[in-house]
Amino acid sequence: MTNSNGESDKPRGPLALSETLTIETNEGTMLAFEVVGILQDAEEGASYAVLHHEEEGDDEFIVTDLDGNLLEDDTLAQQILDDFLAFADEDEGRVARNGETS
Repeated sequence: MTNSNGESDKPRGPLALSETLTIETNEGTMLAFEVVGILQDAEEGASYAVLHHEEEGDDEFIVTDLDGNLLEDDTLAQQILDDFLAFADEDEGRVARNGETS
């Protein structure tokens, strides 16, 4: 399903892992972002999607609500992304330790 600027013309369900969301930049370029994480804020009762776009080794992340709308609060988006990246680093470390052989 394709969205432009994080908004869809059609009603849709919430974003899911591995789903692709197409975003149009201010310059008119279309970029495909893959949902790589879903984070829930238990205190606020809100859920957010972390999406990733990689082009020629350049990583770019965005944060949306589960409807695919870009977050307008840059501070909140950065906090969610930081939490996601910290969790991903911890998870990667656990996999490496569990896979070690003696």
